[in-house]
Amino acid sequence: MNIHEFYIKRCIKLAKNGLGNTYPNPMVGSVIVADGKIIGEGYTSPAGQNHAEVNAIQSVKDTSLLKNATIYVTLEPCSHFGKTPPCADLIIKNKIPNVVIGALDTNEKVCGRGIQKLMEAGCNVTIGILEDECREANKRFFTFQEKKRPYIILKWAESADGFISPQQLAEKREPVWITGETSRQLVHKWRAEEHAILVGTTTVIKDNPKLNTRDWKGNSPTRFIIDRKLKTPKDSFVLDDTQHTVFIVDKNTNTPSTLFKNTSFEKIDFEEDVTKQIINVLHKNNIQSIIIEGGSKTLQSFINVDLWDEARVFKGKVIFNKGTEAPDINVSKLFSEEKIASDILKIYKNTEDEKE
Repeated sequence: MNIHEFYIKRCIKLAKNGLGNTYPNPMVGSVIVADGKIIGEGYTSPAGQNHAEVNAIQSVKDTSLLKNATIYVTLEPCSHFGKTPPCADLIIKNKIPNVVIGALDTNEKVCGRGIQKLMEAGCNVTIGILEDECREANKRFFTFQEKKRPYIILKWAESADGFISPQQLAEKREPVWITGETSRQLVHKWRAEEHAILVGTTTVIKDNPKLNTRDWKGNSPTRFIIDRKLKTPKDSFVLDDTQHTVFIVDKNTNTPSTLFKNTSFEKIDFEEDVTKQIINVLHKNNIQSIIIEGGSKTLQSFINVDLWDEARVFKGKVIFNKGTEAPDINVSKLFSEEKIASDILKIYKNTEDEKE
């Protein structure tokens, strides 16, 4: 490992501190080095606040060191005015002579312009250090920019005999738990990391989920509910207006005239390709990542059209004998398997190599 890779690895670790908090901005980490020592570090603050480079520069106690320093950053510094000024301008203003970048920013507003601005100002710019690792750390951002869709994570829990719910007439609108408390807390951690969460009508009617992060500290994701004819009962938690919620309904469905503060409606044609239209709705709403939690029909629809990036599947010990079968996924895409208390967690990855 050369010295540039060493510091970019540190940048990647810093960047991950922003997971779930930077949307719609990418997670970026930055390190400033002078005379072989780290003199400043930073990572992206929540949207509208400082970018990683700004936080790193502001953390330097002796700014006179900057004129002989190297700034490392996982992603190309921005060159445009958004909610904050361009980071490339700040680097130039502070006369930092050396800039080492992990990956090019493929956002059309940047896409090489930050590098060009730095080079025109006389900076020595090095590009592509641990590029694959930097892109992996920002996979949500790059998927959104390059594929015009969010990074899609499928998640479900199934019984030991392969059912996601038992065959029964539920007297209460509440979930039937398959996994233990540790696994359920992990799911809430995942929710805090992703931009949005999606479920279908059946899940809302049967389980009355809250789809928040009550068992983990972090932001609750934007809720997307597929509800063709708006059958969601009025006492459902997803109608509590406590977090941003979007109902995807049929184009001919009448939506409430009463205005909600945090709840809105998107209309699609359910006689056409529903999955593709949902993706378009998510992209329209600038959703960079989404975790799809059910039900089985919704999950399978994304699997069938090969529109997913990861699948996180819990296997519990409970046996149902009959019920709703778990989605059918290609077992050859199994990436890892681990034990979570009494449950088994399997991670599947749908990589580009496997799609070719």
